[in-house]
Amino acid sequence: MAKITIDAGRCKGCGLCIDACPKKILKASDKINAKGYHAVECAEPEKCIGCASCYMMCPDCVITVER
Repeated sequence: MAKITIDAGRCKGCGLCIDACPKKILKASDKINAKGYHAVECAEPEKCIGCASCYMMCPDCVITVER
């Protein structure tokens, strides 16, 4: 089973990972982080297939994918 971790404190909410996810399980959080952005969160972690598309698209390297 794959596991995705997002460093919400460093995420700027650009949404590139949301668009890149083939399972469409990432979404912008309702919460605002310390930088003033709606960080991305994984809405359905059990559906993550570990493809790492989100990791590859993240310009700030705030996503970690474990398989």
